[in-house]
Amino acid sequence: MSAPTATAAAEPMNRRQTLEALSGLLLVLFVAMLSSTVVSTALPKIIGALNGSQTQYTWVVTATLLTATATTPIWGKLADLFNKKLLIQVAIVVFLAGSVAAGFAHSAGQLIAARAFQGIGVGGLQALVQVAIAAMIPPRERGRYNGYLGGVMALATVGGPLLGGLIVDTSWLGWRWCFFVGVPVAVIALILLQVTLHLPTARRDNVKIDYLGATLIAAGVSLLLVWISFVDDSFAWLSWQTGAMVGGSVLLLALAVLVESRAAEPVVPLEIVRERTTALAILGSLAVGMAMFGGAVFLGQYFQIGRGYSPTEAGLLTIPMMAGVLLSSIVAGRLITASGKIKPYIVAGSVILVAGFALLGTIDHETSLVVVGAAMFVVGVGVGMTMQNLVLAVQNTVALKDIGAASSTVAFFRSLGGTIGVSVLGAVLARRVTDRITHDLAAAGIPTSGGSGGSTLNLAALPEPVRNIVRAAYGDATGHIFLISAAIAVVGILAALLLKPVTLRSSLDLPDTARSVAVAADAVDGAPAFDEVAVDVTGPGERARR
Repeated sequence: MSAPTATAAAEPMNRRQTLEALSGLLLVLFVAMLSSTVVSTALPKIIGALNGSQTQYTWVVTATLLTATATTPIWGKLADLFNKKLLIQVAIVVFLAGSVAAGFAHSAGQLIAARAFQGIGVGGLQALVQVAIAAMIPPRERGRYNGYLGGVMALATVGGPLLGGLIVDTSWLGWRWCFFVGVPVAVIALILLQVTLHLPTARRDNVKIDYLGATLIAAGVSLLLVWISFVDDSFAWLSWQTGAMVGGSVLLLALAVLVESRAAEPVVPLEIVRERTTALAILGSLAVGMAMFGGAVFLGQYFQIGRGYSPTEAGLLTIPMMAGVLLSSIVAGRLITASGKIKPYIVAGSVILVAGFALLGTIDHETSLVVVGAAMFVVGVGVGMTMQNLVLAVQNTVALKDIGAASSTVAFFRSLGGTIGVSVLGAVLARRVTDRITHDLAAAGIPTSGGSGGSTLNLAALPEPVRNIVRAAYGDATGHIFLISAAIAVVGILAALLLKPVTLRSSLDLPDTARSVAVAADAVDGAPAFDEVAVDVTGPGERARR
C-alpha cells in the first residue's frame, strides 16, 4: 500500500464547525433515506398503475438495495484514496439522475432499471456520510451526535411514507412526484456541502484502484441476489439454474477474496475484516439488515392492502416505529458519550429488536392497531440502539486512513442482509399470499384465472368479494414474515454478546503508541489488539510490563 505523501493533521473540529458541516451531511443522509421511504406507502399504487406483479413490487425495492450493496465497498475505498467531499457530490449527482429516470418510467421494468441506477448513488451516500462524520468527530464524542442521526432517520422514515401517501393521494401531483420530490433537496444538499464541508485529504502517490476485485465482488453479490429473488418461483431449488447461479456466485466471491488478499489497495481489506470487532459487527449488521429491511419494507403493504388504509394513513401509522428509533438513538447516544461504553447498548438493542419482531409476528388482518403500534415502537427502539452503534464499534478499532473501507464494509454487509431479507421474505410473502388466495377463491366458489396472481395489487380492478379475500391473505401472511425476521435477528444477539467490552477513544485517529503496541501484540499472539489499546495509551513502564 502506498504511503501518504501529504496528510493534513487529524484534529477534531470545534462544535460550530462540526454542526455546520453536519448540516449538509445530514441533509444528504435524509435524501438517501427519503428515496426509499417515500415510495414505501406509495408503491402499491405505483405498481398497480403500472400493472406490475408482487415479484416486481419486491424488485423495485431490491434493485436499489442490490446496486447500493454492490457499490458500497467501492465508494468506501475511494474515500480512503481521494477527496471525500468530491465523492459525496458525485454520488449525489448519480442519485439525482436515477431519481429523474425513475420519475419518467412508463413500465415496471423501466422503474426497476432506474431504481437500480439510483442505488449506485444511494450506496455512495450511505457509505460516504458515515466516513465523513468519522473523519470529523472522535468515536467517543460521536455518541452525542447520534441523536441528530436518529432524528434524520426518524424524519425521513416517518415523513417519507407520509409524503409519499400525500403525493399519490393528490390527483394533480401523481405518483411520479415520489421520485421527483427528492431532486430539489439533493440540489440544496450539493450546494450546502460545497460551502460547509472542509475535510483534509490524504494524497498518495501511485494510487492503485482494485478494479478487478471491485468487479468480482459486485458480480458475485449481484448473481447471488438474483438467484434469491427467482428461486422457487421461476425455477426449483434443485435445478440447473440454481447450480449455475450459486456455483457462479461462490466462484466469483472466492476469486474476489484471492484478488483482495494480493491487491495493493484492496476494496475490502481482509486484515480489517478478520479483526474480531469488525467480524462480529459485520455478522450483527447482516442479521439486523435482513430483519429490519426485510420486515419493515412490507409494513406499508400490510396497512394498505391487508388493512385497507390509504397511503397517507399508512404513513401516519408507521410513526411509532420511528418514534422508537429517535428516542433510543438520542438516549443511547448520550449515555455512550458519557460512559464511553458501547457493548451494553448494542446487546440490549439486539434483544429488544428480536422481541419487537416477535410481537409483530402475531399480527393478522384484524389485529388491534394499538398492538401493532406498540410492536413497531419496540422494533424502532431496537434499531436505534444497534444500527449506528455497530458501525461506531468498528470505527473505534481502525486508523483514520482506513475509516472509509471499515465503515463501508459494515454498511455493505448491512445492505447485503437487507437485500437478501427483502428478496427472501418477499418471495415467502408472495408464495403464501398466492396459496391463500387460490385456496379461499376455490372455497368461495370463485373461478381462478390460473395465473400467478400478478395483478392482485391493483385492488381497484377487483370485485368486492375477491378484494376482501386478497386483503385477508396479505394481512395474515405479513405476520409470518415478521416471525422469520425475529429468528434471523437472534444472530445479532449472539454477535453482540461476543463483542469485546471496550471504551471508545477520544481521538480522531489511533495514537501512534497504540498502533505500535497493537503491531507488537499481533506479532506475539496473532490477534489484533486495537480494542484493548485504542483507549489505553500507557506509559513506557506499563508498556514494558505488558
